[in-house]
Amino acid sequence: MKSVKMFFLPDCPYCRKADKAIIELRSENQQYEKILIERIDEHEQPAIAELFDYYYVPVIFFGDEKLYEAKPGQSYEEIRDHIRDAFDKILEDSLL
Repeated sequence: MKSVKMFFLPDCPYCRKADKAIIELRSENQQYEKILIERIDEHEQPAIAELFDYYYVPVIFFGDEKLYEAKPGQSYEEIRDHIRDAFDKILEDSLL
């Protein structure tokens, strides 16, 4: 499986919503547990963050493909839906 990276900031409210959504989604669908996410704090690992093209966190990359990047004002439900879509794409592509 390609690498899954999630860039975040510890004090970001959208990142906290994403973390909550990931826990919730994994409890609803055990297939999502198979997705191993490398969490990268962009303040602690700026050299890695600079290699990827994004502006907002949280952001999820599958290999070099950006699957989700938060936007200001997104609700928990929107974040959850986007993460679910990203997880589904990861699982779909991993089966090929």
